[in-house]
Amino acid sequence: MAPKVYLDIETDWNRVPTIIGVQVEQEPIQQLIGTQITQAALVALLPVRCELFTYNGHSFDLTVIRESLGLNLRQAHDSIDLRWVCQRNGIKGGQKLIEQFIGVRRALPDLDGYEALKLWDRYQGGCQRSLQTLLQYNEEDVKGLAAIREYLLAQGISLMPAANLKRRNSSQSPNSL
Repeated sequence: MAPKVYLDIETDWNRVPTIIGVQVEQEPIQQLIGTQITQAALVALLPVRCELFTYNGHSFDLTVIRESLGLNLRQAHDSIDLRWVCQRNGIKGGQKLIEQFIGVRRALPDLDGYEALKLWDRYQGGCQRSLQTLLQYNEEDVKGLAAIREYLLAQGISLMPAANLKRRNSSQSPNSL
């Protein structure tokens, strides 16, 4: 069975990755920062094959990685965008709203993506505390992915992408259902 990997990125105003947070199964979260973010560095953090979990990652995180690093993680791994799994099952909203719904408590509950952009700017201006806050925010995002996945599984919700469900269902005869 492929290991579970949770991935979240932060970017600057130009959609250049500033932090990439990755957690493989129960291992500690690894974070690449600024100039550490390279194709080779990210590949080194990931297993050869994995189930890759993001929230809105198919529209944002993985697209930014593909555009900036030339790395197509959706092609290389089984990618599950939890946003669409939630939405398909009537659970709508951004990641933080979903986390609130399922009972996840954050240490930085008022921080959002806009504030994350400003934190990076302050760090670029020399404020080390801003970087520490941004790293904590990214870590909370990564941990939130695992919590959402666990919640969905506990509810008996399939994590299989809708396209795979359609293919599987269309190949079954009425007698095999």
